[in-house]
Amino acid sequence: MDKDDAHWPAIFRGVKPVDISVVIPGSKSVTNRALILAAQADSPSVLRRPLVSRDSQLMVQGLQALGIGIVEEDSFVHGSPEYQLTVTPSAMSGPAKIDVGNAGTVMRFLPPLAALATGDISFDGDPRSYERPLGPVIKALEQLGVAIEHEGRYSLPLTLHGKGVIPGGSITIDASASSQFLSALLLVAPSFKNGITVTHDGSELPSMPHIDMTVEMLRDFGAIVSVDSDRRSWSVKPGALHGRELVIEPDLSNAAPFLSIAMLCGGSITIADWPVKTTQPGDQLRSILSRMGATISMNAKGLTLTGTGAIHGIDIDLHDVGELTPAIAALAALADSPSHLRGIGHLRLHETDRLAGLTREINALGGDVEEHKNSLHITPAPLHGGVFHTYDDHRLATAGAVIGLVVPGIEVENIATTRKTLPDFPGLWSGLLT
Repeated sequence: MDKDDAHWPAIFRGVKPVDISVVIPGSKSVTNRALILAAQADSPSVLRRPLVSRDSQLMVQGLQALGIGIVEEDSFVHGSPEYQLTVTPSAMSGPAKIDVGNAGTVMRFLPPLAALATGDISFDGDPRSYERPLGPVIKALEQLGVAIEHEGRYSLPLTLHGKGVIPGGSITIDASASSQFLSALLLVAPSFKNGITVTHDGSELPSMPHIDMTVEMLRDFGAIVSVDSDRRSWSVKPGALHGRELVIEPDLSNAAPFLSIAMLCGGSITIADWPVKTTQPGDQLRSILSRMGATISMNAKGLTLTGTGAIHGIDIDLHDVGELTPAIAALAALADSPSHLRGIGHLRLHETDRLAGLTREINALGGDVEEHKNSLHITPAPLHGGVFHTYDDHRLATAGAVIGLVVPGIEVENIATTRKTLPDFPGLWSGLLT
């Protein structure tokens, strides 16, 4: 379905128990970090079950434009088909033009890597990408000696003049708007001549689990990383990364709308292959949804959530797991008591202003959401059908689908935006419910 097509009618089920299981596609955060690390390794890597979506394809195409060899293929593992990427490192060079779309990981992770290429590398993207913060990455690279043309905007579009080498050293940045600023520098630091020490100087870092993910994946590829005791300074030593075979975990944040099916309709849903140990922020769904009324268990098949159709309100700080906010807000609007979702001011700088968007759309359906600078206060109220606008934000689109499970007449505008992290959300959703 294209953006200009008719609105997508959300599938209404009501409180009618389910007994279903689903395989969630690979994690975007893990896939795109693995691609950046594999591109710098001393031998090829094989990434099994990577995410196939707009964001991951933009990363693949960007790396290919720099000269990295990436082959996509279907293989068979234990008799079952499995998609994989083989990444073969190579010397990087320009001229090259890279489209980042509206992908935060692509617009922030690729420029530091491209600075290791020789020649001119131009970056452009969707109109919204021009508004998303990129300044700390640009300023850090400039302090490290990289020449970048951005006409003083410190945002996209930009052209980077690569010299093939970055000396590295010590640098201070403010990553309070996005933990990706910090990850962007750390992921490429093993290839800097002197490595790097990055110190965060600003308010509390958002999405700390994503920084933990970056550190763990660097170590998995052979990097030596140290973190100071107060977790405000990170050091990466220079040295070779080693190619490896990596199975990409399912994207646990994308599990949120699917788990909501059993929460709202009752019954059970199993998310296949949920990792026992992970740095993904989405793993916190286990504790969050338990507090909201679910019963959750881990077994050999994965994670199973059992719900009753009754949702309890929650008072919670989502600062570290902000990407879960749209799904939690949708559930909160349908709960039996008020909710207070705190610590989420940084979501105003995501694909859209998520706080404003959620407030506007839920209230348009009869809801009672109070928007504050860094929080949402949600008082359940009877909801009615209507159009749920997405503002080109994949997580708002899935939030609309969640509400539509138990509110008839919901139509989601631009459901195709879910392709950003889910290749066929409408097909996967309808396959479970019809």
